[in-house]
Amino acid sequence: MAKVLIIGTAYPYRGGLAVYNERLAKAFTDNGDDVKIETFKLQYPDFLFPGKTQYAEWKYEGNVSIKRTVNSINPLNWIKVGKRLRKEKYDIVIIKYWLPFMVPCFGTIARQIRKNGHTKIISILDNVVPHEKRIGDKIFTRWFVKHVDGFISMSESVQSDLDYFNKEKPRGLCPHPLYDNFGKSLTIEESLKQLKLDDNYKYILFFGLIRDYKGLDLLLEAFAKEVLKTLPIKLIIAGEFYSDSEKYYQIIENLDLTDRVIVYPKFIPDNEVNLYFGAASLVVQPYKSATQSGVTQIAYHFEKPMVVTNVGGLSEIVPNGKVGYVVDIDTTEIANAIADFFTNDRSEQFIQGIKEEKQKYSWERMINTIQTVYKQITL
Repeated sequence: MAKVLIIGTAYPYRGGLAVYNERLAKAFTDNGDDVKIETFKLQYPDFLFPGKTQYAEWKYEGNVSIKRTVNSINPLNWIKVGKRLRKEKYDIVIIKYWLPFMVPCFGTIARQIRKNGHTKIISILDNVVPHEKRIGDKIFTRWFVKHVDGFISMSESVQSDLDYFNKEKPRGLCPHPLYDNFGKSLTIEESLKQLKLDDNYKYILFFGLIRDYKGLDLLLEAFAKEVLKTLPIKLIIAGEFYSDSEKYYQIIENLDLTDRVIVYPKFIPDNEVNLYFGAASLVVQPYKSATQSGVTQIAYHFEKPMVVTNVGGLSEIVPNGKVGYVVDIDTTEIANAIADFFTNDRSEQFIQGIKEEKQKYSWERMINTIQTVYKQITL
């Protein structure tokens, strides 16, 4: 039994990072390990946070110990937390890396912990190179990598990006596991009824926080093409805008899509995620850049066929022609894939492929990969 600590976003914070860390903690518990989470007492200053709130508006129903101890912008806090954790001598400390902004905080804490000569720091990498690049990203990332003992990448593209900063430290590759903690699967009929949507149409879904790199503008332009105009389908956009919403509403109006697009401009709480995936026949991720995506793993869990663009690691996770379509970043290709799915009724074919493919994405596999990297570090 290993003594494990996860440092990062968790309840009362919301979003994919929190869901991931909490689900990873459950996987360690299921494996018989002693696991705790230390999360933020301040994650982002309000003026840096693009959404309406950082906090969950629901009760935590898990049984993992979560303590709020870390202040992301207070160096004295980083040293204090690091020194305390150094004395507590965890076997493994997991830090999920997604943004250079967090490097001074996470790097300082990791540096302090490692001084005990026992604890090994393993970072699970969402990205090594951020989607939205800023000056200083590479300097920060290089410094963080220096204070980590080993790495887990969730796609080949991230593994390749890591080589730019370090080629020697132990590393493993494990795809993003399934998000299987968003409630039971619902039928399309049940979901449409609860969302009060017209059951004379079928629906495609664009889901998650809306940032420009996720290509919603491309999907809207594709949806306006002639090949889709006569099909009885509508587009659901479900997610909070983290970029200028007016731009997207203007596209909808200019392309005369008002009657064909339904927008839920809000953060979708965990207990409603199954409603939106339940209503969808097809999930579309027209990303302009990507590494991997939690949305893909939710779609796998709810057995929903997908259209993804050929960026980052998405094509590794979505075999073209088996569980959906991999297309270029091109509005015509996106439109043609959607049209093919509905006109040729590919649903059952792809769902069968999903049932086979999803077996690869277990949390047990992630735990095994972490254990393998830990053993390499301790050799």
